[in-house]
Amino acid sequence: MSDELLNTLSSIIANATPLVIASLGETITERVGVVNLSLDGSIILSAMVGFAAALATHNALAKANPDLALAVGLLAAMLVGMIIALIVAAAGIELKQDQVAIGFILTLLGAHLATFLGEPVARQVGPQIIKAPIPILQDIPILGPIFFRQTILVYFSYILVIGIWYWLFRTRQGLALRAVGERPTTAFARGTKVNRTRYIYVAVGGALVGLAGAAYSLSVKAGWTTPPSMEGDGWIALAIVIFGGWHPFRVVLGAYLFAALRAFATVFQRSANLDIPVVILNGIPWVLMIITLVLVSSGAIERLLQVLPKPVQKFSRNFLRSDPPAALGTRFDAE
Repeated sequence: MSDELLNTLSSIIANATPLVIASLGETITERVGVVNLSLDGSIILSAMVGFAAALATHNALAKANPDLALAVGLLAAMLVGMIIALIVAAAGIELKQDQVAIGFILTLLGAHLATFLGEPVARQVGPQIIKAPIPILQDIPILGPIFFRQTILVYFSYILVIGIWYWLFRTRQGLALRAVGERPTTAFARGTKVNRTRYIYVAVGGALVGLAGAAYSLSVKAGWTTPPSMEGDGWIALAIVIFGGWHPFRVVLGAYLFAALRAFATVFQRSANLDIPVVILNGIPWVLMIITLVLVSSGAIERLLQVLPKPVQKFSRNFLRSDPPAALGTRFDAE
Protein backbone atom coordinates (compact mmCIF):
# COMPACT_ATOMS: atom_id res chain seq x y z
CA MET A 1 0.00 0.00 0.00
CA SER A 2 1.42 3.38 -1.03
CA ASP A 3 2.42 5.99 1.51
CA GLU A 4 0.01 8.45 -0.07
CA LEU A 5 -2.96 6.13 0.48
CA LEU A 6 -1.85 5.40 4.05
CA ASN A 7 -1.61 9.13 4.75
CA THR A 8 -5.08 9.67 3.29
CA LEU A 9 -6.60 6.91 5.43
CA SER A 10 -4.80 8.23 8.50
CA SER A 11 -6.16 11.73 7.87
CA ILE A 12 -9.68 10.30 7.50
CA ILE A 13 -9.44 8.76 10.99
CA ALA A 14 -8.09 12.03 12.42
CA ASN A 15 -10.65 14.27 10.69
CA ALA A 16 -13.54 11.99 11.66
CA THR A 17 -12.68 12.05 15.36
CA PRO A 18 -14.65 15.22 16.28
CA LEU A 19 -17.67 13.80 14.42
CA VAL A 20 -17.23 10.48 16.25
CA ILE A 21 -17.12 12.15 19.68
CA ALA A 22 -20.02 14.54 18.98
CA SER A 23 -22.20 11.80 17.45
CA LEU A 24 -21.58 9.47 20.39
CA GLY A 25 -22.45 12.28 22.79
CA GLU A 26 -25.71 12.91 20.96
CA THR A 27 -26.39 9.16 20.86
CA ILE A 28 -26.29 9.06 24.67
CA THR A 29 -28.51 12.14 24.88
CA GLU A 30 -31.15 10.79 22.51
CA ARG A 31 -31.01 7.30 23.98
CA VAL A 32 -32.21 8.81 27.25
CA GLY A 33 -35.09 10.56 25.46
CA VAL A 34 -33.82 14.13 24.95
CA VAL A 35 -33.35 15.81 21.58
CA ASN A 36 -30.44 18.26 21.52
CA LEU A 37 -30.50 20.19 18.26
CA SER A 38 -27.96 22.71 19.53
CA LEU A 39 -25.01 20.61 18.35
CA ASP A 40 -23.79 22.94 15.61
CA GLY A 41 -23.77 26.04 17.80
CA SER A 42 -22.45 24.06 20.75
CA ILE A 43 -19.51 22.70 18.74
CA ILE A 44 -18.67 26.15 17.36
CA LEU A 45 -18.88 27.92 20.74
CA SER A 46 -16.96 25.11 22.46
CA ALA A 47 -14.26 25.27 19.81
CA MET A 48 -13.83 29.00 20.35
CA VAL A 49 -13.89 28.82 24.16
CA GLY A 50 -11.55 25.83 24.20
CA PHE A 51 -9.01 27.58 21.98
CA ALA A 52 -9.31 30.89 23.86
CA ALA A 53 -8.86 29.18 27.24
CA ALA A 54 -5.87 27.18 26.02
CA LEU A 55 -4.30 30.27 24.46
CA ALA A 56 -4.81 32.39 27.60
CA THR A 57 -3.37 29.67 29.84
CA HIS A 58 -0.51 29.13 27.42
CA ASN A 59 0.39 32.83 27.47
CA ALA A 60 -0.07 33.12 31.25
CA LEU A 61 2.39 30.30 31.82
CA ALA A 62 4.89 31.96 29.49
CA LYS A 63 4.51 28.93 27.23
CA ALA A 64 6.20 26.75 29.85
CA ASN A 65 3.57 24.01 30.10
CA PRO A 66 1.59 23.50 26.86
CA ASP A 67 0.00 20.28 28.16
CA LEU A 68 -1.66 22.15 31.04
CA ALA A 69 -2.92 24.79 28.62
CA LEU A 70 -4.43 22.10 26.39
CA ALA A 71 -6.07 20.41 29.38
CA VAL A 72 -7.63 23.72 30.44
CA GLY A 73 -8.89 24.26 26.90
CA LEU A 74 -10.45 20.81 26.70
CA LEU A 75 -12.15 21.16 30.09
CA ALA A 76 -13.47 24.63 29.24
CA ALA A 77 -14.94 23.35 25.98
CA MET A 78 -16.57 20.39 27.73
CA LEU A 79 -18.10 22.74 30.31
CA VAL A 80 -19.61 24.89 27.56
CA GLY A 81 -21.10 21.87 25.80
CA MET A 82 -22.48 20.56 29.10
CA ILE A 83 -24.13 23.87 30.01
CA ILE A 84 -25.82 24.22 26.61
CA ALA A 85 -27.12 20.64 26.76
CA LEU A 86 -28.44 21.13 30.29
CA ILE A 87 -30.29 24.27 29.16
CA VAL A 88 -32.05 22.15 26.54
CA ALA A 89 -32.89 19.49 29.14
CA ALA A 90 -34.09 22.00 31.74
CA ALA A 91 -36.24 23.83 29.19
CA GLY A 92 -37.96 20.56 28.31
CA ILE A 93 -38.18 19.00 31.76
CA GLU A 94 -38.76 21.96 34.08
CA LEU A 95 -40.27 24.61 31.77
CA LYS A 96 -42.08 22.07 29.56
CA GLN A 97 -40.94 23.80 26.38
CA ASP A 98 -40.33 22.17 23.03
CA GLN A 99 -36.82 20.68 22.99
CA VAL A 100 -36.46 21.02 19.22
CA ALA A 101 -37.25 24.72 19.25
CA ILE A 102 -34.94 25.44 22.20
CA GLY A 103 -32.12 23.50 20.60
CA PHE A 104 -32.51 25.31 17.30
CA ILE A 105 -32.43 28.69 19.03
CA LEU A 106 -29.34 27.71 21.02
CA THR A 107 -27.47 26.55 17.93
CA LEU A 108 -27.98 29.97 16.35
CA LEU A 109 -27.10 31.76 19.58
CA GLY A 110 -23.97 29.67 20.12
CA ALA A 111 -22.67 30.31 16.60
CA HIS A 112 -23.25 34.08 16.83
CA LEU A 113 -21.72 34.30 20.32
CA ALA A 114 -18.64 32.43 19.13
CA THR A 115 -18.19 34.77 16.17
CA PHE A 116 -18.61 37.88 18.34
CA LEU A 117 -16.63 36.81 21.41
CA GLY A 118 -13.94 35.02 19.43
CA GLU A 119 -12.82 38.00 17.38
CA PRO A 120 -9.88 38.88 19.71
CA VAL A 121 -8.36 35.40 19.33
CA ALA A 122 -9.12 34.90 15.64
CA ARG A 123 -6.15 33.85 13.50
CA GLN A 124 -3.79 33.68 16.49
CA VAL A 125 -1.31 30.84 16.90
CA GLY A 126 -1.94 28.79 20.02
CA PRO A 127 -1.14 25.38 21.54
CA GLN A 128 -2.01 22.32 19.52
CA ILE A 129 -2.48 18.65 20.35
CA ILE A 130 0.29 16.79 18.54
CA LYS A 131 0.44 13.18 17.46
CA ALA A 132 1.55 10.60 20.02
CA PRO A 133 2.33 7.32 18.24
CA ILE A 134 1.84 4.20 20.35
CA PRO A 135 5.03 2.12 20.61
CA ILE A 136 4.92 -1.34 19.00
CA LEU A 137 1.34 -0.83 17.72
CA GLN A 138 2.47 1.93 15.36
CA ASP A 139 4.76 -0.59 13.62
CA ILE A 140 1.96 -2.99 12.66
CA PRO A 141 1.83 -3.11 8.85
CA ILE A 142 -0.94 -0.94 7.36
CA LEU A 143 -2.99 -0.71 10.59
CA GLY A 144 -0.21 0.94 12.58
CA PRO A 145 0.23 4.06 10.44
CA ILE A 146 -3.54 4.45 10.07
CA PHE A 147 -4.81 3.90 13.61
CA PHE A 148 -1.89 4.19 16.01
CA ARG A 149 0.05 7.25 14.85
CA GLN A 150 -2.62 9.66 15.97
CA THR A 151 -3.37 12.13 18.75
CA ILE A 152 -4.62 11.18 22.19
CA LEU A 153 -8.13 12.35 21.23
CA VAL A 154 -8.25 9.74 18.47
CA TYR A 155 -7.25 7.02 20.93
CA PHE A 156 -9.88 8.35 23.34
CA SER A 157 -12.52 7.96 20.61
CA TYR A 158 -11.59 4.27 20.23
CA ILE A 159 -12.09 3.70 23.96
CA LEU A 160 -15.23 5.84 23.99
CA VAL A 161 -17.16 3.83 21.42
CA ILE A 162 -16.38 0.51 23.13
CA GLY A 163 -17.12 1.97 26.56
CA ILE A 164 -20.49 3.42 25.50
CA TRP A 165 -21.48 0.19 23.77
CA TYR A 166 -20.59 -1.83 26.86
CA TRP A 167 -22.40 0.61 29.16
CA LEU A 168 -25.56 0.65 27.05
CA PHE A 169 -25.90 -3.06 26.39
CA ARG A 170 -23.95 -4.88 29.10
CA THR A 171 -24.72 -3.04 32.35
CA ARG A 172 -27.80 -2.49 34.52
CA GLN A 173 -27.22 1.26 34.39
CA GLY A 174 -27.26 1.09 30.60
CA LEU A 175 -30.48 -0.88 30.68
CA ALA A 176 -32.03 1.81 32.88
CA LEU A 177 -30.77 4.48 30.48
CA ARG A 178 -32.41 2.78 27.50
CA ALA A 179 -35.59 2.16 29.47
CA VAL A 180 -35.89 5.87 30.23
CA GLY A 181 -35.62 6.64 26.51
CA GLU A 182 -38.03 3.91 25.47
CA ARG A 183 -40.64 3.58 28.25
CA PRO A 184 -40.12 6.15 30.98
CA THR A 185 -43.30 5.20 32.84
CA THR A 186 -42.14 1.59 33.10
CA ALA A 187 -38.67 2.71 34.16
CA PHE A 188 -40.24 4.93 36.84
CA ALA A 189 -42.38 2.06 38.08
CA ARG A 190 -39.22 -0.02 38.50
CA GLY A 191 -37.63 2.65 40.67
CA THR A 192 -35.61 4.70 38.15
CA LYS A 193 -35.65 8.46 38.70
CA VAL A 194 -36.42 9.37 35.10
CA ASN A 195 -35.73 13.10 35.01
CA ARG A 196 -32.59 12.85 37.14
CA THR A 197 -31.29 10.13 34.83
CA ARG A 198 -31.99 12.36 31.86
CA TYR A 199 -30.11 15.28 33.39
CA ILE A 200 -27.07 13.10 34.12
CA TYR A 201 -26.75 11.61 30.64
CA VAL A 202 -27.60 14.85 28.87
CA ALA A 203 -24.75 16.46 30.81
CA VAL A 204 -22.38 13.67 29.75
CA GLY A 205 -23.52 13.86 26.13
CA GLY A 206 -23.18 17.66 26.11
CA ALA A 207 -19.66 17.42 27.55
CA LEU A 208 -18.69 15.09 24.71
CA VAL A 209 -20.12 17.53 22.16
CA GLY A 210 -18.02 20.26 23.76
CA LEU A 211 -14.96 18.01 23.59
CA ALA A 212 -15.65 17.56 19.88
CA GLY A 213 -15.52 21.34 19.47
CA ALA A 214 -12.14 21.47 21.18
CA ALA A 215 -10.96 18.59 18.99
CA TYR A 216 -11.43 20.90 16.02
CA SER A 217 -9.79 24.06 17.35
CA LEU A 218 -6.96 22.34 19.24
CA SER A 219 -6.20 19.48 16.85
CA VAL A 220 -7.91 18.88 13.50
CA LYS A 221 -8.31 22.51 12.41
CA ALA A 222 -6.09 24.15 15.00
CA GLY A 223 -6.87 27.77 15.79
CA TRP A 224 -9.94 29.94 15.52
CA THR A 225 -11.20 31.71 12.40
CA THR A 226 -14.35 33.54 11.44
CA PRO A 227 -16.41 32.14 9.86
CA PRO A 228 -15.60 28.97 11.82
CA SER A 229 -14.18 26.11 9.77
CA MET A 230 -16.32 23.51 11.56
CA GLU A 231 -19.62 25.27 10.81
CA GLY A 232 -22.26 22.75 9.74
CA ASP A 233 -20.57 19.73 11.30
CA GLY A 234 -23.05 19.70 14.18
CA TRP A 235 -25.86 19.03 11.70
CA ILE A 236 -23.71 16.30 10.16
CA ALA A 237 -23.33 14.70 13.60
CA LEU A 238 -27.11 14.74 14.08
CA ALA A 239 -27.59 13.06 10.70
CA ILE A 240 -24.94 10.46 11.57
CA VAL A 241 -26.82 9.54 14.77
CA ILE A 242 -29.95 8.82 12.71
CA PHE A 243 -27.90 7.06 10.02
CA GLY A 244 -26.30 4.94 12.75
CA GLY A 245 -29.63 3.91 14.23
CA TRP A 246 -28.63 5.19 17.70
CA HIS A 247 -26.07 2.37 17.99
CA PRO A 248 -22.46 3.32 18.92
CA PHE A 249 -20.71 1.08 16.37
CA ARG A 250 -22.93 2.13 13.49
CA VAL A 251 -22.63 5.78 14.49
CA VAL A 252 -18.83 5.56 14.38
CA LEU A 253 -19.01 3.77 11.03
CA GLY A 254 -21.19 6.60 9.72
CA ALA A 255 -18.71 9.22 10.93
CA TYR A 256 -15.79 7.45 9.26
CA LEU A 257 -17.81 6.97 6.08
CA PHE A 258 -18.72 10.64 5.93
CA ALA A 259 -15.10 11.71 6.52
CA ALA A 260 -13.93 9.25 3.85
CA LEU A 261 -16.39 10.60 1.29
CA ARG A 262 -15.19 14.12 2.04
CA ALA A 263 -11.55 13.16 1.72
CA PHE A 264 -11.92 11.18 -1.49
CA ALA A 265 -14.04 13.94 -3.05
CA THR A 266 -11.15 16.34 -2.48
CA VAL A 267 -8.54 13.85 -3.72
CA PHE A 268 -10.65 13.10 -6.78
CA GLN A 269 -10.92 16.76 -7.66
CA ARG A 270 -7.15 17.25 -7.37
CA SER A 271 -6.15 14.12 -9.25
CA ALA A 272 -8.72 14.37 -12.02
CA ASN A 273 -8.18 18.11 -12.56
CA LEU A 274 -11.90 18.56 -13.13
CA ASP A 275 -13.44 22.00 -13.12
CA ILE A 276 -16.11 21.08 -10.57
CA PRO A 277 -16.95 23.52 -7.75
CA VAL A 278 -15.80 22.34 -4.32
CA VAL A 279 -19.30 23.03 -2.94
CA ILE A 280 -20.77 20.35 -5.22
CA LEU A 281 -18.15 17.79 -4.26
CA ASN A 282 -18.62 18.55 -0.55
CA GLY A 283 -22.36 18.04 -1.01
CA ILE A 284 -21.96 14.50 -2.37
CA PRO A 285 -21.64 12.88 1.11
CA TRP A 286 -24.87 14.63 2.18
CA VAL A 287 -26.72 13.35 -0.88
CA LEU A 288 -25.52 9.78 -0.33
CA MET A 289 -26.46 9.90 3.35
CA ILE A 290 -29.95 11.21 2.54
CA ILE A 291 -30.43 8.44 -0.02
CA THR A 292 -29.36 5.85 2.54
CA LEU A 293 -31.70 7.26 5.20
CA VAL A 294 -34.61 7.21 2.73
CA LEU A 295 -33.87 3.61 1.70
CA VAL A 296 -33.68 2.43 5.31
CA SER A 297 -36.75 4.31 6.54
CA SER A 298 -38.91 3.46 3.51
CA GLY A 299 -38.41 -0.27 3.88
CA ALA A 300 -36.73 -0.60 0.47
CA ILE A 301 -33.67 -2.26 1.97
CA GLU A 302 -35.93 -4.57 3.99
CA ARG A 303 -37.53 -5.77 0.75
CA LEU A 304 -34.14 -6.26 -0.90
CA LEU A 305 -33.04 -8.47 2.01
CA GLN A 306 -35.80 -10.97 1.24
CA VAL A 307 -33.65 -12.58 -1.48
CA LEU A 308 -30.79 -13.27 0.96
CA PRO A 309 -30.40 -16.39 3.16
CA LYS A 310 -32.26 -16.14 6.46
CA PRO A 311 -29.17 -15.90 8.72
CA VAL A 312 -27.91 -13.03 6.58
CA GLN A 313 -31.36 -11.42 6.68
CA LYS A 314 -31.44 -11.55 10.48
CA PHE A 315 -27.95 -10.06 10.84
CA SER A 316 -28.68 -7.36 8.24
CA ARG A 317 -31.97 -6.36 9.85
CA ASN A 318 -30.30 -5.98 13.24
CA PHE A 319 -27.42 -4.03 11.72
CA LEU A 320 -29.63 -1.74 9.61
CA ARG A 321 -32.33 -1.18 12.23
CA SER A 322 -32.85 2.55 12.73
CA ASP A 323 -35.85 2.91 15.02
CA PRO A 324 -35.50 5.97 17.30
CA PRO A 325 -36.05 5.66 21.06
CA ALA A 326 -39.82 5.51 21.55
CA ALA A 327 -39.90 8.37 24.10
CA LEU A 328 -37.49 10.62 22.21
CA GLY A 329 -38.41 14.27 22.71
CA THR A 330 -41.27 13.54 25.11
CA ARG A 331 -41.68 14.88 28.65
CA PHE A 332 -42.22 12.77 31.75
CA ASP A 333 -44.23 13.87 34.78
CA ALA A 334 -44.10 11.61 37.80
CA GLU A 335 -47.61 12.74 38.80
